[in-house]
Amino acid sequence: MTETRFPDFPKLECPYIRKNFTVDSEYFKMYGSKYNMRSPQVYLCVDEVNPGYEWVFEDEDTIAIEKLNGTNIGIEMQNKRLISVQNRQNVVDINQIVGGRWEYMSGIFMAAEKGYIKPEGVQYGELIGPKLQGNPYGLDRHLWYPFDQSLISLKYNSWGKYPKTFQVIQDWFQYKLLSIFYQKWNKIHLFSKNEEGSTMMILNIPLAEGVVFYNLRRREQGKEWRAKLRRDMFPFFYEGIKF
Repeated sequence: MTETRFPDFPKLECPYIRKNFTVDSEYFKMYGSKYNMRSPQVYLCVDEVNPGYEWVFEDEDTIAIEKLNGTNIGIEMQNKRLISVQNRQNVVDINQIVGGRWEYMSGIFMAAEKGYIKPEGVQYGELIGPKLQGNPYGLDRHLWYPFDQSLISLKYNSWGKYPKTFQVIQDWFQYKLLSIFYQKWNKIHLFSKNEEGSTMMILNIPLAEGVVFYNLRRREQGKEWRAKLRRDMFPFFYEGIKF
């Protein structure tokens, strides 16, 4: 096995405590494949803050960024040249053209075309596109989207404008967490006017997979500064299953 050239992107924790819930065998038979369940259990959030992550809900400097639904890819650049590519801890052979992971390289070159890649250093991002997670963004090509770009472009301004209770956040994730990336990539305006001049909300925008919470001030202080929360961490995601 080829040794990794650089560290894997760190695992991000959920700001809520999560617990295992057993799924009845009949529900598992009916819905297991639909929800990609490996066993008759689901690991869900409960209304209790994960110790050490109070800052997600209490610190005004915390921001919420859309979490893209793809696969994590790290790249290493030296003097404007691509040196190494890793999918988590799996090293990708960037010289294997036949039978290789062409979608990785296609996405990276598209990112270069967009100006997303820095000329030096290790950089992390999410690869999205036709071969990833059912392509929820409707891309016709693959794209490697760096997390640094997400910080600039995929911020939810609605975070912090409503009470940060478990129920309010769960409702946000279930009904209102529209994908910012989808809107921007497809040049969709959330609101438009009909023939009568009335304002209408566009409803065919997919929901985001979740959010990543960032607190850049805490990063400067050397503290924990990231956390993630996905829709599949809430009970509503498993429609049809009783817990």
